[in-house]
Amino acid sequence: MDTSYWRRSIYNILDGLSDGLSHFAGPSRVALLICLEAEGPFYILDPQNLLDGHQPRLKDLYTTFQETTSCNLLPEFNPSDDPQLSGLIAYGGSCTTLPFQMWFTEEHPDICSKGPTLRWLEYAATQLCADFGQGAGLRNDTSSYVLQGYAQHAIRDYIIDKRSEALGMDTYLRIYPTLNAILGISNTREEGEWPRGNIAFVEPRLLQHVHFQASFPRMEQPLLVNLRHCRKTLQAVENTERFLISDGCTLAGVASGDLPPGSILATFEGNHGMVKLDDELICSFASGNFLATNRRPNLVQLEEALLESNLTPKQQHNIFHYITRVVIQARERKHGCTLVLDLNTIPRNIAGQTLQTPLDLSMPENIDIACSLAKVDGALHISKSSTLLGFACLLDGRTVPGENRARGARFNSAVRFTAMHKNIITIVVSSDRPVSVIQHGIELTAQCRWKPISYISTPPRLTDWLEE
Repeated sequence: MDTSYWRRSIYNILDGLSDGLSHFAGPSRVALLICLEAEGPFYILDPQNLLDGHQPRLKDLYTTFQETTSCNLLPEFNPSDDPQLSGLIAYGGSCTTLPFQMWFTEEHPDICSKGPTLRWLEYAATQLCADFGQGAGLRNDTSSYVLQGYAQHAIRDYIIDKRSEALGMDTYLRIYPTLNAILGISNTREEGEWPRGNIAFVEPRLLQHVHFQASFPRMEQPLLVNLRHCRKTLQAVENTERFLISDGCTLAGVASGDLPPGSILATFEGNHGMVKLDDELICSFASGNFLATNRRPNLVQLEEALLESNLTPKQQHNIFHYITRVVIQARERKHGCTLVLDLNTIPRNIAGQTLQTPLDLSMPENIDIACSLAKVDGALHISKSSTLLGFACLLDGRTVPGENRARGARFNSAVRFTAMHKNIITIVVSSDRPVSVIQHGIELTAQCRWKPISYISTPPRLTDWLEE
């Protein structure tokens, strides 16, 4: 095979896959292990160093990979077992066209479900087999374009797979129209207000098991394609435990209680929302796009910093829980705030509004007060014993290298303050939702930037890469 052709074909799929996943789940790197001929050498394509640190596990699996290429290969794509690399999602397999391929991408901590991403990797694998089977030049760029915009297709494929397991192959709820209706309704305002409420999409033959509180005559049911009518009807279940019921074509009525298996529940929460299949959170949606994020703040770095502190496990758990509550409220209300977590035995004096009696955050009413006080300009001062010591606190300090002029005064003040004071962690919530965890003048949540994928020269053999 012409080596320039297969390098170009693989590059196109790597580029399209990385770009598509980055829009769906956040910045995503992609890597590939591949064998081009039976019992031939293995190559690694990892232009963004995704697999660095996983060499020991890959060495252990190398023999297993070799055995795959020496077996009787089938024309149909045959999936391989997941290699179970920590923090990565993987999918691969073999066929007569390509004896072995294994795709890898990052498993983001705020991902709703790995299912759509796995379907995405599956499509990349089958597309690569098709590219190799068609011959040079025939479909060189198509795969890249398709993979860039595969989000809705990946969600649809995963939902169909899960519903088939629960209900069998003979189902009548069409998934594409359902997903299109969810996005359409989410972007339709009524009297200037974003939609709120729930719509459940139920398999038509299972509607008899739904507990209807109010049903609509068959000839008067709002059509799902009439987005304006559906949006108006959604007001009937706004801010309630009830939900609208749809068979995928119309709105059948208002119901409550448990839903039949295989039901898709769309929860509209203003300018965003969530999609569930039964009890599994599949994805979120916002601004007319489906996204992988569960919209919960990523506080993994805070959790790690607490684990390295001298706090007891109970103190760590409590502080993390209370801070998460405040951060979620600030993000959803779209106001910025700063939290100063003071891990000193004797808390520091910070200029601001102090409280005569510190508020114990273990009490629900005090958490609500803390969430409200977070709206006031300045920072919340929280002690290691999970008490709120003050609010509207002013953070000062000298200029440090970690400052970022692209960020606001809230962020840079927190950087300066933590650089000057020990045993201090600050959590900065921007009004546009990003959350930063800062300690010792360093942003722990900062993402390392990597170069975009460039044209791939002849990739190294896996054996050589493992020995480096």
